[in-house]
Amino acid sequence: MYQTSLVNCIFLFPPLSGLEGNQTDLDKRKEIFGKNLIPPKKPKTFLQLVWEALQDVTLIILELAALISLGLSFYHPPGESGGEMCGSAAGGVEDEGEADAGWIEGAAILLSVVCVVIVTAFNDWSKEKQFRGLQSRIEQEQKFQVVRGSQVIQLPVADILVGDIAQIKYGDLLPADGVLIQGNDLKIDESSLTGESDHVKKAADKDPMLLSGTHVMEGSGRMVVTAVGVNSQTGIIFTLLGAGVEEEEKKEKKGGAVEDGHQNTVKKQDGAAAMEMQPLKSAEGGEADEKEKKKVSAPKKEKSVLQGKLTKLAVQIGYAGLVMSSITVTILVLYFSIDNFVMKKRPWMAECTPIYVQYFVKFFIIGVTVLVVAVPEGLPLAVTISLAYSVKKMMKDNNLVRHLDACETMGNATAICSDKTGTLTTNRMTAVQCYIGDVHYKKIPDPGVLPPKSLDLLINAIAINSAYTTKILPPDKEGGLPKQVGNKTECGLLGLILELKRDYQPIRNQIPEEKLYKVYTFNSVRKSMSTVIKLPDGSFRMYSKGASEIVLKKCSHILNEVGELRVFRPRDKDEMVKKVIEPMACEGLRTICVAYRDFSNDPEPNWDDENNILNDLTAICVVGIEDPVRPEVPDAIQKCQRAGITVRMVTGDNINTARAIAIKCGIIHPGEDFLCIDGKEFNRRIRNEKGEVEQERMDKVWPKLRVLARSSPTDKHTLVKGIIDSTMADQRQVVAVTGDGTNDGPALKKADVGFAMGIAGTDVAKEASDIILTDDNFSSIVKAVMWGRNVYDSISKFLQFQLTVNVVAVIVAFTGACITQDSPLKAVQMLWVNLIMDTFASLALATEPPNESLLKRKPYGRNKPLISSTMTKNILGHAVYQLVIIFTLLFVGEQIFDIDSGRDAPLHAPPSEHYTLIFNTFVMMQLFNEINARKIHGERNVFDGIFRNPIFCSIVFGTFVVQIVIVQFGGKPFSCQPLNLEKWMWCVFLGLGELVWGQVIATIPNLKLRFLRRAGQLTRKDELPEEDVNEENEEIDHAERELRRGQILWFRGLNRIQTQIRVVNAFRSSLYEGLEKPDSKTSIHNFMSHPEFRIDDSTPSIPLIDDTDDDSARRRRKYSSQPSSPNKNNNAIDSGINLTIDISKSAASSSPASPLHSLETSL
Repeated sequence: MYQTSLVNCIFLFPPLSGLEGNQTDLDKRKEIFGKNLIPPKKPKTFLQLVWEALQDVTLIILELAALISLGLSFYHPPGESGGEMCGSAAGGVEDEGEADAGWIEGAAILLSVVCVVIVTAFNDWSKEKQFRGLQSRIEQEQKFQVVRGSQVIQLPVADILVGDIAQIKYGDLLPADGVLIQGNDLKIDESSLTGESDHVKKAADKDPMLLSGTHVMEGSGRMVVTAVGVNSQTGIIFTLLGAGVEEEEKKEKKGGAVEDGHQNTVKKQDGAAAMEMQPLKSAEGGEADEKEKKKVSAPKKEKSVLQGKLTKLAVQIGYAGLVMSSITVTILVLYFSIDNFVMKKRPWMAECTPIYVQYFVKFFIIGVTVLVVAVPEGLPLAVTISLAYSVKKMMKDNNLVRHLDACETMGNATAICSDKTGTLTTNRMTAVQCYIGDVHYKKIPDPGVLPPKSLDLLINAIAINSAYTTKILPPDKEGGLPKQVGNKTECGLLGLILELKRDYQPIRNQIPEEKLYKVYTFNSVRKSMSTVIKLPDGSFRMYSKGASEIVLKKCSHILNEVGELRVFRPRDKDEMVKKVIEPMACEGLRTICVAYRDFSNDPEPNWDDENNILNDLTAICVVGIEDPVRPEVPDAIQKCQRAGITVRMVTGDNINTARAIAIKCGIIHPGEDFLCIDGKEFNRRIRNEKGEVEQERMDKVWPKLRVLARSSPTDKHTLVKGIIDSTMADQRQVVAVTGDGTNDGPALKKADVGFAMGIAGTDVAKEASDIILTDDNFSSIVKAVMWGRNVYDSISKFLQFQLTVNVVAVIVAFTGACITQDSPLKAVQMLWVNLIMDTFASLALATEPPNESLLKRKPYGRNKPLISSTMTKNILGHAVYQLVIIFTLLFVGEQIFDIDSGRDAPLHAPPSEHYTLIFNTFVMMQLFNEINARKIHGERNVFDGIFRNPIFCSIVFGTFVVQIVIVQFGGKPFSCQPLNLEKWMWCVFLGLGELVWGQVIATIPNLKLRFLRRAGQLTRKDELPEEDVNEENEEIDHAERELRRGQILWFRGLNRIQTQIRVVNAFRSSLYEGLEKPDSKTSIHNFMSHPEFRIDDSTPSIPLIDDTDDDSARRRRKYSSQPSSPNKNNNAIDSGINLTIDISKSAASSSPASPLHSLETSL
């Protein structure tokens, strides 16, 4: 296959003009070589999903109980008085009309189980379908540049064919296998295939094979596609993987050994098609090796905040339900046994055994009913519905969610580290100022005033030393702006050529890409791009462009006002930085320096010696390029800040440019206490002498850091990791990161939520991300926060409602069973209640649309319990109301409504009106409480925005209609007796009381209720995987304890010295205010100061000077439990230094002569 395709591509077609684009030819290629598609794994059928839903333990218990009940209902003991002879229990347990319709209860339970299973299976099926839709959308979005008929066009990856010439560049994920025919400094990351992390250099004459699924890390080039789809390298592996999984399943059934395909389990999690690239490695090792791999391959990603809390809550509720149901069954069995065999002294007769078993099964069914009602199995349903609904709606808000839980995690975000270009700015670069021929032009000059030699050099430097894929095309609409294609900074420079009334295309035609002698492509280390061409006389010229301060450092000459070379001394560089670059940067302009250098051809320079080649340059021009802030960004950032989210800008730009943009965006405000530093200073502050990052140092930097300029991708990753790992605050920070470049991959992966840019983002960044911003706009992130919070609130609303029902139903079933030996709510009624409360309520409450008020509160954080004190108050308050009503109806209802009591009904009596009244009132109260549950923060107006959610209205109305049908026509299966209009009015009236009672509850302050606060609360221990906890415990040895004891003594002594110094200073300068407010600090940075030269090593948020002994004791306790620093030996000393520096800020302005100053120095 490979040889045929190679012959076909390379010999039958001119390599550079590509395929003709002739339809017959394209179809033939598709037929012979296949399409560039890997067929996805077959989805699960509906029946498979039904079978999976049936595996639920609770449902299995119910099915068994129902089957036993059904079987035994057809057995009648011998003789007329068999029933009397074999003992008795209260009427309700042996259901009414059991002689004629004993099978009904068992059948009804089975029917309810079928309903629950079908609903669950349908939900899973629609979720799977949605994921496939999402996956295909992601695949359609991926396009690739291909040359067809000498034209460069963008094609969807699936349409690429064998023989196509694909243009590859930095950041691409290769969509097919191919042979490189022209390359510039091309380096490929083949780790996804080979596992080797080193980048592989590729050239047309040396190692030209390019494989699908690998990443272009540097450079650019063109390749002829030789294999696509299942014949490509990735396709072959996926095919093996798919076959492996099927074989594995067969082997597992036979109990055979497991070989390959464990990676597919990763995909099973999210049901997505197998197209999503996973790092693939061949499984060649033996069984032990395989086990090792399995350990490694288990995803160690932390649970999302909500998942963690829900899992914990479900376990807590499960235990409670199990205990209650066990007690119920035990009491019923004991009561029956004692009553019959002890009190009435009946013997155990063999022929009565089935009757006794039938009684015990009845008791068991009541117990299981209690358990069913106690466990909110609608919870996973509510979560899924809420997330699926949100994901669908987020598409409209330009958020393409790749991982479901990212949507909810975003609601808890406390920090966003955002790129500048394209996210906060429009990514439409325009050159607005330039410095050329010793003159700083504040706007683009007329070409006539510029030295002709300088102008020619500038035009050539920009036209040749840019990616040839970067172009400026005429506008789509008349009167619109020209279309910028490719790298936006280069587009800004090409725009400068057009403004200088010249054209770059003739120059490119004269020197096509193949004639470029050597290209040093842009990367994050170089921060510049250089291109070498061979001149007609055989000598070489190199054009270079890049960040102005970096390129200027390498310049030894500059062109003067007549275009002649003059020496460019260090003094001139400093002056240029002060007079040209800084003023441009302060106006928010990105400064680019364009330079060149000539080389002789005898001897030819060693082009691999980069340090010498990229040196001794001649500066032609410095251009100030503007990238205006998106108009909607300042407002979006303000919303984030109001919502308790810190926005940090991490950019590769100059610090002054970054600061100016940050001020325009509202990230920093004049007079605030913030840090605005560059990558170099950042690394100096967070690394120790060995160059290792220390968390303790990081904790001094990140809380105040707002702008990190001139940062490398490693800095970005370090910052994100430092914020996430920090233990300073009691809440763990939840960090969102935006990224577009290949090198942003690690930071996007490390972050809790990674946002990739849909337009400017590389394939690698998109693959590492959780959410893709289809419009590259920061304000879409704010919408993601809003949706995330809405998901959390929807689940809380559902929980508040569900738990009220559970508490009431469990107590009613339990006390009813214990007092009257019969549950007032029958098993089938309970299952109906469970169905409306679980499935329908989850649908109604989980589809509430979000509103702006969600952004007016702080994030919940990981440690806040899922059930807030307001929710606890609501749950208990409404439960009390419902229990009072139900017990009143149960024990005195027959007298109030003048009806027969259902409590002591004889055995084969029809369903009683009394118990029907209780059941109907119970359901009515739930319906009206569902309206109350729409608000969980103590709001009074529960009807606010109710008509914005048609699903909610239709579900409430639908449930009401079905309830009427059940009560009036349900008969024996539902144990219901039809009610007249008056009784219906009473039921509705008692239900309406819920709304009034809700207003009463809203007036009770939360402070009175401190219990039930920890339900579903995550502690730090829950967040750590078990191994980590054990490791931590092992680490603290006796030496550590001694050290800590020493630390406490050290702090005690230090405290005394501090207090004495403070008293002395207070008397000396009468700083009484300082005594009152030891924490008050003045702003470190005034507006537009240069914080990069200031060092602020203060430890935030730990007040250090103690006013009382009490205080000092408390703080000493706090210090003694501080996390130890990595360099354990210097722990106390480190802390001491931090402390003294902090005092210098907080206590008194220490003059060099003051005792405080000398203490600092000695320390």
